[in-house]
Amino acid sequence: MPILDIEPVLDARAAVDPTLAQRLADAAAAVFGQAPGRVWVRLRPLPAAQYAENGAAVEPAERPTFVTVLHARPPEGDARAQEAAALTGAIAGVLGQSAERVHVLYAAAGAGRQAFGGRLIA
Repeated sequence: MPILDIEPVLDARAAVDPTLAQRLADAAAAVFGQAPGRVWVRLRPLPAAQYAENGAAVEPAERPTFVTVLHARPPEGDARAQEAAALTGAIAGVLGQSAERVHVLYAAAGAGRQAFGGRLIA
């Protein structure tokens, strides 16, 4: 059951489409090949005033999106590289953003660390 934390850098006054989290979850589920209810997305817009790049002003079209992926057992090697590329493209497509501005971080395996309803994933 992958869990994604998605943080697009947005203007503080920007309205977030109420369907965005669902569209991101559906796009990610297609990448992961997961059935309904098996991919969870937590969408947290990051205000542009709380993001910076050293020595550079970031234009609105160049603002990044940060994605953290938690798998019980993340893929490794080429499988991870392929998944990261596909996930990046899917998220960029939903956001209407360049894939070059979507940055994916894989969290350590959730198995043995993540519990749902008090039950630890084995």
